[in-house]
Amino acid sequence: MELSVIIVNYNVKHFLEQCLFSVRQALTDINGEVIIVDNNSVDGSGLMVREKFPEYIYIQNQENKGFSKANNQGIKQAKGQYILLLNPDTVVEEDTFRKCIKFMDSHPEAGAMGVKMIDGKGRFLPESKRSLPKPSVAFYKIFGLSKLFPNSRIFGRYNLGFLSQDQIHEVDILPGAFMFLRKKTLQQTGILDEDYFMYGEDIDLSYRIIQSGLKNYYYPETTIIHYKGESTKKRSLNYVALFYKAMIIFADKHFSKSNANMLSFFIIGAIYFRAAISVIKRVFGNIILPLADITAIYAGYLFMTPLWEKIKFPEGGQYPREFLHFIVPGYILIWIITNYLWGGYDRPIMILKHIKGVLIGSLLILIIYALLPLDLRFSRVLIFLGTLWALLSTLIIRIIFHLFWGRSFTIYSRKGKRILIAGGKNEVTRIKNILVQTKLNPSFVGYISPPNSEFPPPCLGNFNQMEEIIDFYNINEVIFCIQDISAKQIISRMIRLSDFQTEFKIAPPETLSVIGSNSIHTSGDLYLLEVNAISKLGNRRLKRLFDIATSLLFIISYPILIGFIKNPIVFGKNILRVLSGKKSWVGYTFCENPENIPLPIIKPGVLSPADGHKGENLSVKISDSLNVAYAKNYRIINDIIIILKSIRELGKD
Repeated sequence: MELSVIIVNYNVKHFLEQCLFSVRQALTDINGEVIIVDNNSVDGSGLMVREKFPEYIYIQNQENKGFSKANNQGIKQAKGQYILLLNPDTVVEEDTFRKCIKFMDSHPEAGAMGVKMIDGKGRFLPESKRSLPKPSVAFYKIFGLSKLFPNSRIFGRYNLGFLSQDQIHEVDILPGAFMFLRKKTLQQTGILDEDYFMYGEDIDLSYRIIQSGLKNYYYPETTIIHYKGESTKKRSLNYVALFYKAMIIFADKHFSKSNANMLSFFIIGAIYFRAAISVIKRVFGNIILPLADITAIYAGYLFMTPLWEKIKFPEGGQYPREFLHFIVPGYILIWIITNYLWGGYDRPIMILKHIKGVLIGSLLILIIYALLPLDLRFSRVLIFLGTLWALLSTLIIRIIFHLFWGRSFTIYSRKGKRILIAGGKNEVTRIKNILVQTKLNPSFVGYISPPNSEFPPPCLGNFNQMEEIIDFYNINEVIFCIQDISAKQIISRMIRLSDFQTEFKIAPPETLSVIGSNSIHTSGDLYLLEVNAISKLGNRRLKRLFDIATSLLFIISYPILIGFIKNPIVFGKNILRVLSGKKSWVGYTFCENPENIPLPIIKPGVLSPADGHKGENLSVKISDSLNVAYAKNYRIINDIIIILKSIRELGKD
């Protein structure tokens, strides 16, 4: 057997599907095998592989064993002369494997090789080629000098920025995202070091290859897409700790004691430095907008109150100090809380949610005002003026934040994307249907025919006219149908368009997802027909508020309800469970095989959608469908209907 492709997967089902489709195309006319090792994913990856790629070997771990151990599981089963360690968030060209085999056959001194990698926007990934992280190199990397001077032969050694990305080079370190090795190399050097859970194992293996007298090559004559970080968040503190911990393991293993101690000193310092910066940025980023709102609203009251006092008390007089010291801060606290609960502080900023939050807060203030003793009812006019000022001032704050810090405080716009779909007529129609059903509401959708193919208007043109069409129609997103356009042609076009302000997505055939990646800090952008509505932050928050409000209502009406609820004692316990967050009043119907229908995780329910169909003998298939419908189209009214229909069952344990 020529080639064994080993892919370790962890909760990236849609990227894995796209990767496997490209691998299948690249293995044409090659005697090869694919081994997928799954580290206990819960997103339905196993079912997808078994249904769509039954010819591949699938190993299901019952725990997350880490990258090194999982790869070693695959390596031990591999039968190929060559072994490729491949990330699941990649797309390879149709001739990538053939070119790699040819290169290795003609370079017997090569122990391993890597290829040119680009990200989801067509930009070159500098980690395609790296040098050994010696103390000086690590110092320049950790403290940002390599980023400031990427092409310097001194400061830019980490990513070898001074070496051309378009020429073949001997390099020290190959990326674990695509590492093409001889099986004999692994027999000579040993397999991956399992001391590394994640990160560092590629550096360690690359170094051992060089130590054994073989060479590592960077080979740019084929290119792959690497969505870079789809299963991990690269700026998270956890990533920083794991990455630098791996560097310490490497230094202790391969460097002299003095060099290892020096590198460890830099790395530990970097961990604390990055941790402090990360915590400060996260806390500051979360509280800056509420703090700005509090400051602006209170400043408005300091200005408004004396003016109103002159009108209210023409003969002299003023409100007691408690008004500005306690009552106004109370108003502001209510506005901030209701604004938060109604999504006014979510990102991107949604102005309508913010307005709703302020107005609901004002309504709550007026209700509380009406219940207060007369000596604490100061002025409805100031509540009204405060509401107007709260709306105006906080809207101005959001506009200012949007203008100066748009990446973090973007104001959501309903203006739809202008999308161009490149593919055959059938695939274009299928993708358009996905866009409609995901409620994306693009402002423009045009399409072009694939290379060497044309179909009549309303097609805008052919694949070779893409640049002109993007420019003329002001396109800001391109979706490639990989069924009709080769991965090689897609990657080539992405590289050519990498300077455009254009996003790219790829639509695998016979699937309900369109995949892309605009940022390494997110899990990528998916246009997806999937059961995810209930998992949205706003829906989770709304469901929790409903549970709390309903529980409080049940406490008040408990003496009445116990007369006809079947088990009133358990009902009381359920109220406490829901209030504490251990349960929800409505959850999923029991599912025998949850992997078959991967649903967003929610609290277990006292009731379920099946309780709304009392007396009916529901099959497993119908129960699964009820769960999907509940999760996909979550509405508070659905919970109310289920509770009203099954109120006698609220005492279920």
